[in-house]
This record gives sequence, C-alpha cells and structure tokens, in this order.
Amino acid sequence: MVRDITFGQYYAGKSLLHRMDPRMKLILTFGMIVAIFICHNFYSLALMALFAAAAVVFSGVPAKMILKSIKPVMVILAFTAILNIFYTKGGETYFEWWKISVTEKGVNTALFTVIRIIVLVVISSLLTYTTTPTMLTDAIERLLSPLKIFHVKVHTLAMMMTLALRFIPTLIEEIERIMNAQKARGADLESGGLIHRAKALVPIFIPLMVSSFRRAYELAFAMTCRCYTGGNGRTRMKQMKLHARDFITLFVCLAVVAGIIVLNHFFTRII
Repeated sequence: MVRDITFGQYYAGKSLLHRMDPRMKLILTFGMIVAIFICHNFYSLALMALFAAAAVVFSGVPAKMILKSIKPVMVILAFTAILNIFYTKGGETYFEWWKISVTEKGVNTALFTVIRIIVLVVISSLLTYTTTPTMLTDAIERLLSPLKIFHVKVHTLAMMMTLALRFIPTLIEEIERIMNAQKARGADLESGGLIHRAKALVPIFIPLMVSSFRRAYELAFAMTCRCYTGGNGRTRMKQMKLHARDFITLFVCLAVVAGIIVLNHFFTRII
C-alpha cells in the first residue's frame, strides 16, 4: 500500500545516530553506499549487512519502519531476482526446460543482488530517519560551500533537495487520500489488466499534480511572508560541531571498508 512508504520521514529520538553531526552522517552514508557496491562475494556482503543491522540497532528506529522502507521495492527485488535466476549461466544446472535453465551462478547472483539492494535501502533510509530536514539542509549547504567560488547558489540547491525529501511523505498521504476519494465514488483501481489499471490512475495523477502545485505555491507564499531571503546573512540556532562519537563512527566505517576489501581479495567473486 502507498501508506507503507516511509522514505523521507524523520523518526524523533536521542540515539547515537540522531546525535551525530549531520555532515558526518551524509559523508558516511555515501561512503557506505559505495562500499556496498564494492562487495563482490557473500562474505564481504555479510559484513556489510551486519554493519547495517548494527546501525539500525544504534539508531533506535523500530524494525517495523525499516521493513516498511523495504516493502515498496519488493517488486524491483522480485523482478531483479527472476532476471538473474533465468538469464545468468554458469556452474551446476539445477533445472532446465526448453531455453529456460536455473544454474548455480544464477541463484547465487540473484540472492546476492537482492541482499545488496536491501542493505542499500536500509542504509539510505537511516539518514532521513535520524536527521531532521533543517539539519539535513544545513549539512548539505556546508558540504557544498566550496561551490560558492563558482557562484553556485548552494543554499538554494540544498533547500530544494531537502524539500523534495520532506514532501515525499506528504505526497504519499495525498495519493492515499485521493485514492480513497475515488474509490468512494465507485472507481475500480485494483481489478483488470495492466492497461486498465494504468488508465484508472489518470483520475489520481491529475488531482495530485494540482495539489502539488498548490502546496508549492502556499510554501513559497509562506516563506515570502516571513521575509525569507535564503543563505545571505542567515544565522543558525543550532551550530554543528564534530564530537568524539563522530570520529569513532568514522573509524568503524573505515574498518568495515577495509574488511570488505580484504574479504574480496581472499574469497571467490560472485559479481
């Protein structure tokens, strides 16, 4: 269901990840995403999965929310797994019929890819779960501040990125409301073939577009009324400072990356 999409939401808490500097969280998140893609066997991927599980524990975010963040990509996971199972050849053949065959390498590749995507979604979701939109904007602005030399409006860019993340849950609620309204009027959105369902979504997208433009206008009007001028001369109530916990987390992440490189070297490559 649409309501199960939790990406972009913030979960209030006082855990280790909540108290970390948002700049460090951004850097480490992108760094660990890169680390996920340099995993080439199940041993290195298992190390990455253990790190993701430990991050969830230290974040204090309920496992239910983490599972909800994975649910929307289940279709992608299934599609990816099927493609890898039937189109990757190599190793022992488990099943063969006509031009379709299931091999050992295909099964291993499908399982590896599915686990990789799940870990990627979990790591990415923890950033928005443990960081407020305001702090995320400030962190992006600080990290991109060297671009000011090239006259890039860093604050505007950071604000746009953060607002896009912030309005994901809002748009999801709006889609749910419109769908319920259409169903109450007798609209059939769930039965029929793919083409029929696609046509049934047209009465949803049009009100959604109208609502999105209205919300954008209201937001812009509210910012104008409050004399919002962007980053020029803007001060911050909360100052970002690096603490010992940030450097300890950095050291742990570097150790995980080093472990992944070592495991990739000593064990057989899957992908």
